[in-house]
Amino acid sequence: MEKFTFFWRTQSPFSQWHSCRFVIDGNVFNCAEQYMMYMKASIFEDAEIAEKILASRSPSDQKKLGRSVKNFKAYQWQQACKKIVYDANYAKFTQNPELKHALLATGGTTLVEASPDDKIWGIGLAEEHPHARNRRTWRGTNWLGEILTTLREDLIKEK
Repeated sequence: MEKFTFFWRTQSPFSQWHSCRFVIDGNVFNCAEQYMMYMKASIFEDAEIAEKILASRSPSDQKKLGRSVKNFKAYQWQQACKKIVYDANYAKFTQNPELKHALLATGGTTLVEASPDDKIWGIGLAEEHPHARNRRTWRGTNWLGEILTTLREDLIKEK
């Protein structure tokens, strides 16, 4: 039977909102959400929002700013967003050894974002929900969990 490592809250090292420092292309980020929203603004050439996202220290504000990106096209974002989230998390986990250790410690499990509110990046269910234990009964796609599971396997191969 498939085993899961559930996460959701900001305190979890697997959360996009988990506070940590990493650098990509000379820019310093304070969480994976910040990089994701910065890249969203960059893809759609909204330099003003991109700068505001870089200046923000709050993941909640970063997400709000990301929702205000001008010229946003959902289909274009869907084509790019998974690689962006992978890249953010690759930097996050490879530049922070304690976080990498936590990720590698989940070996043999599928990471699952047990967000009751998110049906795209999460499963649309809380960890305590009886349907959370069976991927066939999830209400969401678990994109973040799948990306992190893939990343973990890629890091193991790099060793």
